[in-house]
Amino acid sequence: MVERQGEVKDEAQVDLVEAFGTWLSEIRGASPHTLRAYLREAKQFCRWILERNKTPLHARPSDLRAFLAMRRRSGLGERSLQRSLSCIKAFFHFLEDHEYIEEDPSSSLRGPKARHKLPFVLTQKEVELLLSLDYGEGFRGLRDRALMEALYSTGCRISELLSLKVQGLDLWSGQVRVLGKGRKERICLLGPPARQALEAYLPARTALLKKLGEERNTLFLGERGTTLTDRRARQILKDLGLRAGLARVPTPHTLRHSFATHLVDHGADLRTVQELLGHSQLVTTQIYTQLSLERLREVYQKAHPLCQESPPSREGDSCA
Repeated sequence: MVERQGEVKDEAQVDLVEAFGTWLSEIRGASPHTLRAYLREAKQFCRWILERNKTPLHARPSDLRAFLAMRRRSGLGERSLQRSLSCIKAFFHFLEDHEYIEEDPSSSLRGPKARHKLPFVLTQKEVELLLSLDYGEGFRGLRDRALMEALYSTGCRISELLSLKVQGLDLWSGQVRVLGKGRKERICLLGPPARQALEAYLPARTALLKKLGEERNTLFLGERGTTLTDRRARQILKDLGLRAGLARVPTPHTLRHSFATHLVDHGADLRTVQELLGHSQLVTTQIYTQLSLERLREVYQKAHPLCQESPPSREGDSCA
């Protein structure tokens, strides 16, 4: 018999969620974005089941199915519903692992099969347009250029880039040491434009910290000498995208997708791209071959004589 089962009362659910957050952060190595999403879902589930005079420790599979059905009725799409299920499964895995419950009620649940939607990527011309903007020569301009060049050059997640330390940067060899998901460390590469942008930014960074009388190891800083936030980085890219006149506003992950797609377009093998992106499974990286095929199909349909608006000259010819 599990000794701790049932010992947590309704009013202590907040402590339970906080312990779950600590486990996610320290053991699972969850990113800040993932941590926020999982805790938000866990709190919502705890509130929901408390209204039914139960605690998570007494939840049954039928309760979890009812909660997910409620989430679907609230307008959640298939992918969002799958994420909700993943959060709930992680929460109950934590409860079982720490012996709050004897058996995980979520183990038998299966979510809906989400339709795989290809991610939005920029063309190489659009990336060149974005990076050719006049960023200015002040601290902000030098930092923004270094940030954008590093995003596209390394293919890092924005959370990985914002947590970079100056000590992990080796401009001479064009390498940067990145701490990814699950606290797995990997080496990412910096091309000449990114190295030049970082070389220009570092003296401005040093001057800012000296002026403020601060010391900071984080590479990318805000104007007040604090670590640049995820929200601010996204706003910077949004503003740059609008300035460049891009048809669709890019996000930091757009540059990550574009980095991988352009590598595959130019013949990079999937294993190399997998290593650079920090994917644990090759199947995650294979989506970029689909993106490349989509691009090939677009070019083919625009260029092939039988794919033009005029009807084919021979019966039965088709570009389908």
